[in-house]
Amino acid sequence: MYESQTTAVVTVPEVTVRARVGVTLHRAGGQRAELVTFSGLPDAAEHLAIVVGEPAQSVPVVRLHSECLTGDVLGSARCDCGPQLEESLWRIAADGGVVLYLRQEGRGIGLYNKLDAYLLQDQGADTFEANQLIGREADERSYDVAAAMLSALGMKRIRLLTNNPDKVAQLREYGIDVVDAIPTGVHRTVENARYLEAKALRQGHTIALSGTS
Repeated sequence: MYESQTTAVVTVPEVTVRARVGVTLHRAGGQRAELVTFSGLPDAAEHLAIVVGEPAQSVPVVRLHSECLTGDVLGSARCDCGPQLEESLWRIAADGGVVLYLRQEGRGIGLYNKLDAYLLQDQGADTFEANQLIGREADERSYDVAAAMLSALGMKRIRLLTNNPDKVAQLREYGIDVVDAIPTGVHRTVENARYLEAKALRQGHTIALSGTS
């Protein structure tokens, strides 16, 4: 459990809800959900909130999920993104909350750059080194946009479904009170083992390296 924040926070731009669209999600057990779009997002990208159910507690469960076309759509085994999205929708459907689907492909470097980095990974670089070898940062994501979306949804105090301590730190910096960090499962396979090890050892993700999917 995290203590309530007491330090000064960085102000994020005020955004508003643009539209709410109802859908049924097979990946959430056939439950109804709302897809929420926004106006005034600070980076002008088309980020999306997926609101599922009603929070069972006063503090909703939230997942920040960065877009991964290869993992989320194509089911690539190089990463754990697809299984994490699937798990998040099921878990949030049970408790009620929101998945923020953030258009931050390749930890913010874009799809083509990510695929270029894959070529370097095939030559031995880890996922963070590969980004840097093509002239990008290891992780270029900023979660100010996520904080703005949560504020527009009235979710200023949350439980965050994540293994990534940077998400907790940034959300708190941008004024969101993260009262708990709930770890996701370890979706480890032979093919993504080095990727998960790099996240744990280089970025401090709370991943049990001996776990299996």
